[in-house]
Formats: sequence, C-alpha cells, structure tokens
Amino acid sequence: LKIMLPEVRLTLIEATGKKTVFLKHIVAVLGLSEVQVLNARVEDVAHQPEHREQYDLVLARAVARLAVLAEYCLPLCRVGGRMIAQKGEGVAQEVSDAARAIGLLGGSTACVKSVALPEVWRDHHLVVVDKLTVTPEAYPRRAGIPSKRPLH
Repeated sequence: LKIMLPEVRLTLIEATGKKTVFLKHIVAVLGLSEVQVLNARVEDVAHQPEHREQYDLVLARAVARLAVLAEYCLPLCRVGGRMIAQKGEGVAQEVSDAARAIGLLGGSTACVKSVALPEVWRDHHLVVVDKLTVTPEAYPRRAGIPSKRPLH
C-alpha cells in the first residue's frame, strides 16, 4: 500500500515478534517514511488513546471470523472511517452472522466486493464496514476473548 500510495501514513500492528522484525526491516530497506510498526496485540493497542478511533481506514487480513475482526478493527477506526476485511468463501453467511456484532461496535456493513486474483482458485472478497458511531469502551475485550467468545 505504501508503495502505491506514498502519501499515506501507515501503522502496522503485529503480535509476533519475528514478523515485526521482518516488517521493520522491509520498511527500512525500502526507505518508507511515515510507517509505524507496533509489536503488540490489537486488543491492547485499541485501548490506547493515541490509537483508539484515530484511523480513517483499518484493514485486516483474513485471520478470523468477521465478528472477531470487527471487534479488533472498529475500535481503531474513527467515526466516519471504514474497516475493510479480506474474506474468502462463505462471505454472505459470515456477513449475516456478524451483523449484530458490527452494529454493537458502531459499524454498518456497506458492501461486499468480489476480487479476482490471478492464479488463485478460491473466492476472495473485501467486506467494507462504515464506522457510524463510537465503539463502547468495553471493546475490544482482553486478548484471546474475542476469538474464544465471538460477539453474536
């Protein structure tokens, strides 16, 4: 993203130390400016005032169910901003299952965009969620809880 959009400021959040070291290395090798790499859990970062509801756009890889991703991402997204989550097969059911959680967290699903990737056999989609209201302070819950007990 930074290569294609050099004017944007990025904050990358990665819980795994080795991956954080790699990301910092790539940022340095490519000479990218205004890229912050945090070695932390998103559940913790989202409660820090300098990050909570500060971002215009929050992106997530397909690392969890949509309700869990919403709990991770929407607390970082400013009101009026957007969350975009990468998802695969079964996206329609997943969006339906996550609707209540997204609403509770201050969001509303705007659309689902299909993405055709070369040489990839399975379906890929981007779920776009608009941030409409402030996320309640209780979210995200402490590390591990969102994935163990997803909001419904």
